[in-house]
Amino acid sequence: MKANAEIGRLRELQAEVDALRKKLGLSAPGEMVYCEPLTSCDAEEVVVEADGFGGATVSVVEGNFPMDYLTHKTKKFETEDAAVRAAESISEGETEPEAVLR
Repeated sequence: MKANAEIGRLRELQAEVDALRKKLGLSAPGEMVYCEPLTSCDAEEVVVEADGFGGATVSVVEGNFPMDYLTHKTKKFETEDAAVRAAESISEGETEPEAVLR
C-alpha cells in the first residue's frame, strides 16, 4: 500500500513540475529541441537537447539520434535559446562546429 501512495505522490509532483516547465517555457529533460543535417550530403546532424532546467547541449552526431549514434563534438549552453542559435549557425554554414563547440 505504501508504494502505491508514493507512486501517487510522484505523479502529483511530476504534474507540478510539468506545469512549472510549461509556465517558464522550458523543455523537458532530454527533449530534442533542434535537429538539422550538418550539410546536405553528410550523415552528421546538429542536435540540441534540453536539460530540463533552461540549459541545453549542442552536439554534432552521426547515426540514428537518439538511439544509436556517435557524438563528434558537444558543448553545454546556459540557455536553450543560446544553444539553438549556435546550432542554427552551424547547420546553416555560418560557423564551423569547431569554433562553437569547444
